[in-house]
Amino acid sequence: MRKKNRRQTFEHVEVIDAGAKGKSVGKAPDGRIIFLSNAVPGDVVDVMTTKKRKAYFEGVATNFHTLSEKRTDPKCEHFGVCGGCKWQHMGYEHQLHFKQKEVENNLKRIGNLELPEMTPILGSKKQYFYRNKMEFSFSNSRWLTQEEINSKAQIEDRNALGFHIPGMWDKILDIKKCHLQEDPSNTIRLEIRNFATENGLSFFNPRQQQGLLRTMLLRTSSTGEIMLLIQFFEDNQQKRELLLNHISQKFPDITSLLYVINQKQNDTIYDQDVVCFAGRDHIFEEMEGLQFKINAKSFYQTNSQQAYELYKVTRDFAGLTGDELVYDLYTGTGTIAQFISKKAKKVVGVESVPEAIEDAKTNASNNAISNVEFVVGDMKNVFNDAFIAEHGQPDIIITDPPRDGMHKAVVAQLLQVAPKKIVYVSCNSATQARDLALLDEKYKVTKVQPVDMFPQTFHVENVVLLEKRV
Repeated sequence: MRKKNRRQTFEHVEVIDAGAKGKSVGKAPDGRIIFLSNAVPGDVVDVMTTKKRKAYFEGVATNFHTLSEKRTDPKCEHFGVCGGCKWQHMGYEHQLHFKQKEVENNLKRIGNLELPEMTPILGSKKQYFYRNKMEFSFSNSRWLTQEEINSKAQIEDRNALGFHIPGMWDKILDIKKCHLQEDPSNTIRLEIRNFATENGLSFFNPRQQQGLLRTMLLRTSSTGEIMLLIQFFEDNQQKRELLLNHISQKFPDITSLLYVINQKQNDTIYDQDVVCFAGRDHIFEEMEGLQFKINAKSFYQTNSQQAYELYKVTRDFAGLTGDELVYDLYTGTGTIAQFISKKAKKVVGVESVPEAIEDAKTNASNNAISNVEFVVGDMKNVFNDAFIAEHGQPDIIITDPPRDGMHKAVVAQLLQVAPKKIVYVSCNSATQARDLALLDEKYKVTKVQPVDMFPQTFHVENVVLLEKRV
């Protein structure tokens, strides 16, 4: 039988740093690290521990003796309960500092790499309302505030349309106003919630697996187009059309109104049929005159403005002259491949998701780009000697893998192919550092550029240029 964790209290702990996953860092009297979820570097706090491990504690600040100069007032009324924007209480310039520090620490400590002088992180011009895609969940048993619990009053309206409480898969926080996506995002969400409640349309209960309304997905684009997808659990045509007709009439500017009937255990739509109720089944995003068709299942960087900055850095690091054969590994819907194509001789994109490759081909055709080719397949299997023999020896390889980084077989093949340059784009500098350590035998890191895609959070993208050792 496991022993219960005994909670401890430490007084006057100075918060000295911000660590991984948005946690701030202090030190216990015995020298062990304490990871805190609700403090800012520079605070002096009393701490109650919630977990005890061999090398560290986890805890919460229960009393603040000194408030850090790095603090700022959170804009969102839901901050501290909703888990989306963990750093809203920290000034943006300090967020950038700790993001850059994390990248540098990971590359040095995990990768054990010799680094050039790092370029300052590229901050986002928009610090709020920057996301082009948001997903919200319906629930008939919303998360109650502490005030509501303490009041012991009978709560009539338990419906919610918002976000999952961190660590609680069946609890949804009802969101009044989210600061991540521009209007009409909030207007549309609140109208749907109110109309559904007023008309007795049931909200989903994940434990009982019942209810009409399950999730909603909202995409906006820099071209002003809007996509709304409602996910229904129950297949009730009358109620479904009541809601969708109301949305269509209330918001005629919606470009693409879609729905899914999903009666699985999980909310993912990637194996579901998406039905177009009104408008078209896609919207368009634009970048440097290129148009990208985006459907409900498409991947596209969720911060359009910063995606442009990220792609410009990638193209600049590649240093294209027009004579290069470029491989774009983990190409997704081929955005980077098409973005750099006019400065390359040819670009070959590789991706494991067949639907993404179909989107890439469609977009390339619509953009009249003829010097790109897209191949579908699992990277560790398809990126081999036969692939090189068929497509040619690349001069430059761009790789933008998922958070887990590259499979070791892909890294081994990169070393064997040995292009002149590798541009490594990553959303996780820890796994990037691990891969760079393996590439270190043949390549030297010559440029590093962090890019902040997600203000108010601890997430950060990083672009590294690798050049062959002489």
